[in-house]
Amino acid sequence: MLLHFGSKPVIVASSVDAARDIMKTNDLVWSNRPKCKMADRLLYDSKDVSFSPYGEYWRQIRSVTVLHLLSNKRVQSYRHVREEETSNMIDEIRKRCDSVIDLRDVLCCMTKNIINRVALGRKYNDGESGIDAKATLNKFVELLGTFNVGDYIPWLEWVNRITGLDTKVDKVAKELDTFLELVIEEHMLRNEKGENRAGEAKDLVDVLLEIQNGNETGIPLQRDSLKALLLDTFSAGTDTIYTALEWTMTELLMHPRAMEKLQNEVRGFAQGKAEVTEDDLGNMHYLKAVIKETFRLHPPVPLLVPRESMEEVKLLGYHIPAKTQVIINAWTIGRDPLSWDDPEDYRPDRFLNSNIDIKGLNFEVIPFGGGRRGCPGSVFAIVAIELALARIVHKFNLALPKGEELDMTECTGLTIRRKSPLLALATPYST
Repeated sequence: MLLHFGSKPVIVASSVDAARDIMKTNDLVWSNRPKCKMADRLLYDSKDVSFSPYGEYWRQIRSVTVLHLLSNKRVQSYRHVREEETSNMIDEIRKRCDSVIDLRDVLCCMTKNIINRVALGRKYNDGESGIDAKATLNKFVELLGTFNVGDYIPWLEWVNRITGLDTKVDKVAKELDTFLELVIEEHMLRNEKGENRAGEAKDLVDVLLEIQNGNETGIPLQRDSLKALLLDTFSAGTDTIYTALEWTMTELLMHPRAMEKLQNEVRGFAQGKAEVTEDDLGNMHYLKAVIKETFRLHPPVPLLVPRESMEEVKLLGYHIPAKTQVIINAWTIGRDPLSWDDPEDYRPDRFLNSNIDIKGLNFEVIPFGGGRRGCPGSVFAIVAIELALARIVHKFNLALPKGEELDMTECTGLTIRRKSPLLALATPYST
Protein backbone atom coordinates (compact mmCIF):
# COMPACT_ATOMS: atom_id res chain seq x y z
CA MET A 1 0.00 0.00 0.00
CA LEU A 2 1.41 3.40 -1.03
CA LEU A 3 0.39 6.44 0.98
CA HIS A 4 1.50 10.06 0.95
CA PHE A 5 2.09 11.71 4.32
CA GLY A 6 2.36 15.31 3.24
CA SER A 7 5.00 15.38 0.52
CA LYS A 8 6.64 12.09 1.55
CA PRO A 9 5.80 8.73 -0.07
CA VAL A 10 5.25 5.98 2.52
CA ILE A 11 4.76 2.28 1.79
CA VAL A 12 2.93 0.08 4.30
CA ALA A 13 4.20 -3.51 3.97
CA SER A 14 1.60 -5.99 5.23
CA SER A 15 2.67 -9.34 3.79
CA VAL A 16 5.33 -11.92 4.57
CA ASP A 17 6.79 -11.58 1.07
CA ALA A 18 7.12 -7.81 1.39
CA ALA A 19 8.71 -8.12 4.85
CA ARG A 20 11.19 -10.69 3.54
CA ASP A 21 12.08 -8.49 0.57
CA ILE A 22 12.72 -5.50 2.86
CA MET A 23 14.46 -7.21 5.78
CA LYS A 24 16.42 -9.88 3.90
CA THR A 25 16.64 -9.60 0.10
CA ASN A 26 17.26 -5.84 0.04
CA ASP A 27 18.01 -5.33 3.71
CA LEU A 28 20.98 -3.02 3.14
CA VAL A 29 19.06 -0.68 0.83
CA TRP A 30 16.28 -0.38 3.42
CA SER A 31 18.57 0.03 6.44
CA ASN A 32 18.31 3.79 6.79
CA ARG A 33 16.00 5.61 9.18
CA PRO A 34 14.00 8.67 8.13
CA LYS A 35 14.45 11.83 10.15
CA CYS A 36 12.40 11.72 13.35
CA LYS A 37 12.30 14.92 15.36
CA MET A 38 10.94 13.20 18.47
CA ALA A 39 13.94 10.87 18.49
CA ASP A 40 16.29 13.78 17.80
CA ARG A 41 15.00 15.70 20.82
CA LEU A 42 14.63 12.79 23.24
CA LEU A 43 17.62 10.67 22.17
CA TYR A 44 20.36 13.27 21.81
CA ASP A 45 19.99 13.82 18.06
CA SER A 46 19.13 10.13 17.52
CA LYS A 47 22.44 8.83 18.85
CA ASP A 48 20.85 5.53 19.88
CA VAL A 49 20.72 2.26 17.92
CA SER A 50 17.02 2.27 17.08
CA PHE A 51 16.67 5.68 15.41
CA SER A 52 20.20 6.56 14.30
CA PRO A 53 20.55 6.86 10.49
CA TYR A 54 22.52 4.15 8.72
CA GLY A 55 26.24 4.87 8.46
CA GLU A 56 29.56 4.44 10.23
CA TYR A 57 28.29 5.79 13.56
CA TRP A 58 25.32 3.42 13.57
CA ARG A 59 27.53 0.43 12.67
CA GLN A 60 29.83 1.23 15.58
CA ILE A 61 27.13 1.62 18.23
CA ARG A 62 25.31 -1.43 16.88
CA SER A 63 28.56 -3.33 17.40
CA VAL A 64 28.82 -1.95 20.94
CA THR A 65 25.28 -3.11 21.65
CA VAL A 66 25.59 -6.59 20.13
CA LEU A 67 29.11 -7.43 21.34
CA HIS A 68 29.24 -5.66 24.70
CA LEU A 69 25.78 -4.82 26.03
CA LEU A 70 23.49 -7.63 24.86
CA SER A 71 25.75 -10.54 23.91
CA ASN A 72 24.60 -14.00 25.01
CA LYS A 73 27.34 -14.01 27.64
CA ARG A 74 26.26 -10.63 28.99
CA VAL A 75 22.59 -11.66 29.05
CA GLN A 76 23.52 -14.81 30.97
CA SER A 77 25.50 -12.76 33.48
CA TYR A 78 22.24 -11.08 34.56
CA ARG A 79 20.52 -14.37 35.31
CA HIS A 80 20.61 -13.70 39.06
CA VAL A 81 18.82 -10.38 38.54
CA ARG A 82 16.00 -12.01 36.56
CA GLU A 83 15.63 -14.82 39.06
CA GLU A 84 15.64 -12.50 42.09
CA GLU A 85 13.13 -10.06 40.62
CA THR A 86 10.77 -12.78 39.37
CA SER A 87 10.91 -14.30 42.88
CA ASN A 88 10.02 -10.88 44.29
CA MET A 89 7.11 -10.75 41.84
CA ILE A 90 5.85 -14.14 43.05
CA ASP A 91 6.05 -12.91 46.65
CA GLU A 92 4.07 -9.81 45.71
CA ILE A 93 1.33 -11.85 44.03
CA ARG A 94 1.17 -14.14 47.07
CA LYS A 95 0.66 -11.12 49.35
CA ARG A 96 -2.30 -10.00 47.23
CA CYS A 97 -4.05 -13.38 46.97
CA ASP A 98 -6.91 -12.25 49.21
CA SER A 99 -8.01 -9.58 46.74
CA VAL A 100 -8.23 -8.75 43.04
CA ILE A 101 -4.71 -8.28 41.66
CA ASP A 102 -3.70 -5.69 39.09
CA LEU A 103 -1.38 -7.94 37.09
CA ARG A 104 -0.16 -5.07 34.93
CA ASP A 105 1.10 -3.26 38.01
CA VAL A 106 2.93 -6.36 39.27
CA LEU A 107 4.42 -7.24 35.87
CA CYS A 108 5.43 -3.65 35.13
CA CYS A 109 7.13 -3.29 38.51
CA MET A 110 9.08 -6.53 38.00
CA THR A 111 10.18 -5.49 34.51
CA LYS A 112 11.30 -2.02 35.55
CA ASN A 113 13.27 -3.48 38.46
CA ILE A 114 15.06 -5.90 36.13
CA ILE A 115 15.88 -3.16 33.62
CA ASN A 116 16.99 -0.73 36.34
CA ARG A 117 19.35 -3.25 37.91
CA VAL A 118 20.76 -4.44 34.59
CA ALA A 119 21.19 -0.98 33.08
CA LEU A 120 21.85 1.21 36.12
CA GLY A 121 23.06 -1.22 38.77
CA ARG A 122 20.24 -0.72 41.25
CA LYS A 123 16.61 0.25 41.68
CA TYR A 124 15.97 3.98 41.91
CA ASN A 125 13.14 5.21 44.11
CA ASP A 126 10.79 7.83 42.72
CA GLY A 127 11.96 11.31 43.69
CA GLU A 128 15.44 10.10 44.59
CA SER A 129 17.01 12.08 41.76
CA GLY A 130 14.70 15.06 42.18
CA ILE A 131 12.28 13.70 39.56
CA ASP A 132 9.72 10.93 39.39
CA ALA A 133 11.88 8.58 37.31
CA LYS A 134 9.10 6.05 36.70
CA ALA A 135 6.61 8.66 35.45
CA THR A 136 9.25 10.42 33.35
CA LEU A 137 10.35 7.20 31.65
CA ASN A 138 6.70 6.37 30.93
CA LYS A 139 6.25 9.81 29.33
CA PHE A 140 9.45 9.28 27.35
CA VAL A 141 8.15 6.05 25.78
CA GLU A 142 4.76 7.66 25.12
CA LEU A 143 6.30 10.71 23.43
CA LEU A 144 8.67 8.59 21.35
CA GLY A 145 5.62 6.98 19.76
CA THR A 146 3.76 10.26 19.21
CA PHE A 147 3.08 11.21 15.59
CA ASN A 148 4.89 14.43 14.69
CA VAL A 149 3.23 16.17 11.78
CA GLY A 150 6.39 18.20 11.15
CA ASP A 151 8.26 15.07 10.03
CA TYR A 152 5.99 14.90 6.98
CA ILE A 153 4.71 18.47 6.54
CA PRO A 154 7.57 20.72 7.74
CA TRP A 155 5.62 23.96 7.47
CA LEU A 156 3.13 22.61 10.06
CA GLU A 157 5.83 22.19 12.71
CA TRP A 158 4.33 25.21 14.52
CA VAL A 159 1.33 23.05 15.50
CA ASN A 160 3.46 21.38 18.20
CA ARG A 161 4.08 24.74 19.84
CA ILE A 162 0.37 25.58 19.89
CA THR A 163 -0.67 22.19 21.33
CA GLY A 164 2.03 22.29 24.01
CA LEU A 165 3.78 19.19 22.67
CA ASP A 166 7.11 21.01 22.30
CA THR A 167 7.00 22.14 25.93
CA LYS A 168 6.19 18.62 27.12
CA VAL A 169 9.04 17.09 25.09
CA ASP A 170 11.55 19.66 26.34
CA LYS A 171 10.50 19.04 29.95
CA VAL A 172 10.82 15.25 29.68
CA ALA A 173 14.16 15.49 27.84
CA LYS A 174 15.56 17.78 30.55
CA GLU A 175 14.34 15.54 33.38
CA LEU A 176 15.77 12.43 31.73
CA ASP A 177 19.11 14.12 31.18
CA THR A 178 19.24 15.20 34.84
CA PHE A 179 18.47 11.65 35.98
CA LEU A 180 21.02 10.00 33.66
CA GLU A 181 23.73 12.48 34.61
CA LEU A 182 23.13 11.62 38.26
CA VAL A 183 23.43 7.89 37.50
CA ILE A 184 26.61 8.29 35.45
CA GLU A 185 28.29 10.56 38.00
CA GLU A 186 27.38 8.10 40.74
CA HIS A 187 29.08 5.29 38.79
CA MET A 188 32.16 7.36 38.00
CA LEU A 189 32.58 8.35 41.65
CA ARG A 190 32.22 4.76 42.77
CA ASN A 191 34.77 3.61 40.20
CA GLU A 192 37.24 6.32 41.27
CA LYS A 193 36.96 5.12 44.86
CA GLY A 194 37.41 1.50 43.81
CA GLU A 195 34.04 0.57 45.26
CA ASN A 196 33.05 -1.88 42.54
CA ARG A 197 30.94 -4.73 43.86
CA ALA A 198 33.06 -7.88 43.87
CA GLY A 199 31.51 -10.88 42.17
CA GLU A 200 28.59 -8.99 40.65
CA ALA A 201 28.02 -8.59 36.93
CA LYS A 202 28.83 -5.13 35.63
CA ASP A 203 25.76 -3.06 34.85
CA LEU A 204 25.43 -1.40 31.44
CA VAL A 205 26.59 2.00 32.69
CA ASP A 206 29.85 0.43 33.89
CA VAL A 207 30.29 -1.40 30.59
CA LEU A 208 29.72 1.78 28.58
CA LEU A 209 32.10 3.80 30.76
CA GLU A 210 34.79 1.15 30.24
CA ILE A 211 34.27 1.32 26.48
CA GLN A 212 34.36 5.11 26.60
CA ASN A 213 37.60 5.17 28.57
CA GLY A 214 39.24 2.48 26.47
CA ASN A 215 37.88 3.76 23.14
CA GLU A 216 37.32 0.14 22.08
CA THR A 217 34.89 1.08 19.31
CA GLY A 218 37.35 2.96 17.14
CA ILE A 219 35.31 6.13 17.57
CA PRO A 220 34.88 8.26 20.69
CA LEU A 221 31.82 7.20 22.67
CA GLN A 222 30.54 10.60 23.72
CA ARG A 223 28.46 11.21 26.83
CA ASP A 224 25.32 11.81 24.77
CA SER A 225 25.79 8.49 22.97
CA LEU A 226 26.11 6.71 26.30
CA LYS A 227 22.86 8.26 27.55
CA ALA A 228 21.03 7.53 24.30
CA LEU A 229 22.02 3.85 24.47
CA LEU A 230 20.74 3.63 28.04
CA LEU A 231 17.42 5.15 27.00
CA ASP A 232 17.19 2.58 24.20
CA THR A 233 17.32 -0.10 26.88
CA PHE A 234 14.37 1.42 28.71
CA SER A 235 12.24 2.15 25.66
CA ALA A 236 12.80 -1.24 24.00
CA GLY A 237 13.03 -3.45 27.08
CA THR A 238 10.44 -2.28 29.57
CA ASP A 239 7.31 -2.10 27.44
CA THR A 240 8.15 -5.20 25.39
CA ILE A 241 8.52 -7.50 28.41
CA TYR A 242 5.59 -6.50 30.58
CA THR A 243 3.24 -5.90 27.63
CA ALA A 244 3.96 -9.37 26.23
CA LEU A 245 3.39 -10.92 29.65
CA GLU A 246 0.10 -9.09 30.18
CA TRP A 247 -1.22 -10.16 26.78
CA THR A 248 -0.08 -13.74 27.41
CA MET A 249 -1.91 -13.90 30.74
CA THR A 250 -4.97 -12.34 29.07
CA GLU A 251 -5.08 -15.02 26.37
CA LEU A 252 -4.50 -17.83 28.87
CA LEU A 253 -7.36 -16.60 31.06
CA MET A 254 -9.58 -16.58 27.97
CA HIS A 255 -8.42 -20.06 26.93
CA PRO A 256 -8.46 -22.33 30.01
CA ARG A 257 -7.37 -25.43 28.07
CA ALA A 258 -4.20 -23.67 26.98
CA MET A 259 -3.67 -22.50 30.57
CA GLU A 260 -4.10 -26.04 31.90
CA LYS A 261 -1.75 -27.50 29.30
CA LEU A 262 0.91 -24.92 30.16
CA GLN A 263 0.51 -25.49 33.89
CA ASN A 264 0.86 -29.24 33.43
CA GLU A 265 4.06 -28.81 31.44
CA VAL A 266 5.66 -26.33 33.84
CA ARG A 267 4.61 -28.18 36.98
CA GLY A 268 5.82 -31.45 35.51
CA PHE A 269 9.33 -30.11 34.97
CA ALA A 270 9.29 -28.28 38.31
CA GLN A 271 8.12 -31.29 40.31
CA GLY A 272 10.10 -31.57 43.52
CA LYS A 273 11.66 -28.13 43.04
CA ALA A 274 10.99 -25.01 45.06
CA GLU A 275 10.84 -22.92 41.88
CA VAL A 276 11.50 -22.93 38.16
CA THR A 277 14.98 -21.84 37.08
CA GLU A 278 16.30 -20.75 33.71
CA ASP A 279 17.88 -24.19 33.31
CA ASP A 280 14.37 -25.65 33.03
CA LEU A 281 13.17 -23.36 30.25
CA GLY A 282 14.87 -25.13 27.34
CA ASN A 283 12.63 -28.19 27.77
CA MET A 284 9.35 -26.28 28.02
CA HIS A 285 8.19 -26.46 24.40
CA TYR A 286 4.57 -25.54 25.06
CA LEU A 287 5.70 -22.50 27.06
CA LYS A 288 7.66 -21.31 24.04
CA ALA A 289 4.67 -22.01 21.78
CA VAL A 290 2.41 -19.93 24.05
CA ILE A 291 4.79 -16.98 23.88
CA LYS A 292 5.16 -17.25 20.09
CA GLU A 293 1.38 -17.32 19.67
CA THR A 294 1.04 -14.25 21.86
CA PHE A 295 3.66 -12.40 19.81
CA ARG A 296 1.82 -13.43 16.62
CA LEU A 297 -1.45 -11.86 17.74
CA HIS A 298 -0.05 -9.09 19.93
CA PRO A 299 3.34 -7.88 18.69
CA PRO A 300 4.57 -5.25 21.20
CA VAL A 301 5.40 -2.87 18.35
CA PRO A 302 2.58 -3.33 15.80
CA LEU A 303 4.14 -0.98 13.24
CA LEU A 304 7.91 -1.41 13.14
CA VAL A 305 10.07 1.71 13.26
CA PRO A 306 10.04 3.17 9.71
CA ARG A 307 12.87 2.44 7.29
CA GLU A 308 13.97 4.50 4.31
CA SER A 309 15.43 3.38 0.99
CA MET A 310 18.95 4.68 0.38
CA GLU A 311 18.72 4.15 -3.40
CA GLU A 312 16.26 3.01 -6.06
CA VAL A 313 15.08 -0.53 -5.40
CA LYS A 314 12.52 -3.11 -6.48
CA LEU A 315 9.90 -4.21 -3.94
CA LEU A 316 7.81 -7.20 -5.05
CA GLY A 317 8.53 -6.18 -8.64
CA TYR A 318 7.57 -2.52 -8.20
CA HIS A 319 10.07 0.27 -8.77
CA ILE A 320 10.64 2.26 -5.56
CA PRO A 321 12.52 5.60 -5.63
CA ALA A 322 15.28 6.46 -3.20
CA LYS A 323 14.21 8.13 0.06
CA THR A 324 10.88 6.30 0.17
CA GLN A 325 9.76 5.33 3.66
CA VAL A 326 8.40 1.89 4.48
CA ILE A 327 6.46 0.86 7.57
CA ILE A 328 6.20 -2.89 8.18
CA ASN A 329 2.86 -3.87 9.70
CA ALA A 330 3.81 -6.69 12.08
CA TRP A 331 0.25 -6.83 13.47
CA THR A 332 -1.33 -7.58 10.08
CA ILE A 333 1.40 -10.02 9.03
CA GLY A 334 0.80 -12.08 12.17
CA ARG A 335 -2.89 -12.42 11.23
CA ASP A 336 -2.43 -13.08 7.50
CA PRO A 337 -4.75 -15.96 6.41
CA LEU A 338 -2.26 -16.85 3.67
CA SER A 339 0.23 -17.81 6.40
CA TRP A 340 -2.03 -19.05 9.19
CA ASP A 341 -5.05 -21.32 9.54
CA ASP A 342 -7.75 -19.61 11.60
CA PRO A 343 -5.49 -16.59 12.13
CA GLU A 344 -7.75 -14.88 14.69
CA ASP A 345 -7.80 -17.92 16.98
CA TYR A 346 -5.36 -18.29 19.87
CA ARG A 347 -3.81 -21.72 19.26
CA PRO A 348 -0.30 -22.20 20.71
CA ASP A 349 -0.26 -25.79 19.40
CA ARG A 350 0.31 -24.45 15.89
CA PHE A 351 3.94 -23.79 16.91
CA LEU A 352 4.69 -27.20 18.44
CA ASN A 353 5.69 -28.78 15.13
CA SER A 354 6.87 -25.56 13.53
CA ASN A 355 10.38 -24.28 12.95
CA ILE A 356 9.23 -20.65 12.83
CA ASP A 357 11.59 -18.45 14.81
CA ILE A 358 10.60 -15.11 16.40
CA LYS A 359 14.04 -13.52 16.44
CA GLY A 360 13.95 -12.27 12.85
CA LEU A 361 14.95 -15.37 10.87
CA ASN A 362 11.40 -15.99 9.67
CA PHE A 363 8.93 -13.32 8.64
CA GLU A 364 5.54 -14.78 9.58
CA VAL A 365 6.03 -13.48 13.15
CA ILE A 366 8.32 -10.46 13.56
CA PRO A 367 7.94 -8.98 17.06
CA PHE A 368 11.60 -7.94 17.02
CA GLY A 369 11.89 -6.97 13.36
CA GLY A 370 14.69 -8.51 11.33
CA GLY A 371 17.82 -7.91 9.31
CA ARG A 372 20.35 -5.23 10.19
CA ARG A 373 17.67 -3.21 11.97
CA GLY A 374 16.34 -6.09 14.03
CA CYS A 375 16.14 -5.58 17.79
CA PRO A 376 19.43 -6.69 19.40
CA GLY A 377 17.68 -7.23 22.75
CA SER A 378 15.43 -10.11 21.67
CA VAL A 379 17.34 -12.78 23.61
CA PHE A 380 17.21 -10.74 26.82
CA ALA A 381 13.48 -10.06 26.45
CA ILE A 382 12.52 -13.63 25.61
CA VAL A 383 14.31 -15.26 28.54
CA ALA A 384 12.81 -12.72 30.97
CA ILE A 385 9.31 -13.36 29.58
CA GLU A 386 9.74 -17.14 29.69
CA LEU A 387 11.00 -17.18 33.27
CA ALA A 388 8.31 -14.84 34.61
CA LEU A 389 5.50 -16.74 32.88
CA ALA A 390 6.79 -20.15 34.01
CA ARG A 391 7.05 -19.03 37.62
CA ILE A 392 3.56 -17.52 37.67
CA VAL A 393 1.79 -20.61 36.29
CA HIS A 394 3.93 -22.88 38.49
CA LYS A 395 2.94 -21.14 41.72
CA PHE A 396 -0.64 -20.00 41.10
CA ASN A 397 -4.00 -20.89 39.64
CA LEU A 398 -5.45 -17.75 38.12
CA ALA A 399 -8.99 -16.76 37.28
CA LEU A 400 -10.99 -13.70 36.34
CA PRO A 401 -12.87 -11.91 39.12
CA LYS A 402 -16.44 -13.20 39.43
CA GLY A 403 -18.69 -11.68 36.79
CA GLU A 404 -15.74 -10.00 35.06
CA GLU A 405 -15.43 -10.07 31.28
CA LEU A 406 -12.13 -9.39 29.59
CA ASP A 407 -11.94 -6.15 27.66
CA MET A 408 -9.61 -6.82 24.72
CA THR A 409 -9.50 -3.19 23.57
CA GLU A 410 -6.01 -2.15 22.53
CA CYS A 411 -4.27 1.11 23.34
CA THR A 412 -1.81 2.04 20.61
CA GLY A 413 1.36 4.08 20.67
CA LEU A 414 4.96 3.01 20.17
CA THR A 415 3.80 -0.28 21.74
CA ILE A 416 0.35 -1.85 21.72
CA ARG A 417 -1.01 -2.50 25.21
CA ARG A 418 -4.33 -3.45 26.71
CA LYS A 419 -6.39 -0.32 27.18
CA SER A 420 -7.36 -1.42 30.68
CA PRO A 421 -5.09 -3.21 33.19
CA LEU A 422 -5.53 -6.96 33.55
CA LEU A 423 -7.26 -7.86 36.82
CA ALA A 424 -7.22 -11.43 38.16
CA LEU A 425 -7.59 -13.61 41.23
CA ALA A 426 -4.64 -15.80 42.21
CA THR A 427 -4.82 -18.95 44.35
CA PRO A 428 -1.54 -20.53 45.52
CA TYR A 429 -0.98 -23.94 43.94
CA SER A 430 -0.09 -26.79 46.26
CA THR A 431 0.95 -30.27 45.17
